[in-house]
Amino acid sequence: MKHFLILMIAIAGISTASFAQTKPMVLARIKTPGVMCEACKARLEEYLKRYDGIGAVTVNYRKGEVAVKYATDRINIETIKAAIANAGYDADDIPANPDAYKLLPRTCKKFEDGGGHPKPKTPVVAQ
Repeated sequence: MKHFLILMIAIAGISTASFAQTKPMVLARIKTPGVMCEACKARLEEYLKRYDGIGAVTVNYRKGEVAVKYATDRINIETIKAAIANAGYDADDIPANPDAYKLLPRTCKKFEDGGGHPKPKTPVVAQ
């Protein structure tokens, strides 16, 4: 009888754990105007994939944004923005970490800082 009771408690515990709810993955888009080339894209994707809770990272340097799919029970959006800033890039309202920005290659820095990526000027349309 004692073994039967222990067996039933064990089965109940395992079945309860198997039905535990997990929070869904959330997709967030973060503006990153400093990510302007393929090298920046590769660096940022590799850096963000190291974080626990981040499922997928897609950097679109032409639009200047990062799409991050993450589990809300393991990481939050502010931590992700801070991680982008710690990689040396601006993330929405969080400026890049100055020490990390200094470590970026010259080609990945802003044009005004001697970098190689000027923002294209918008053409003037004659009327």
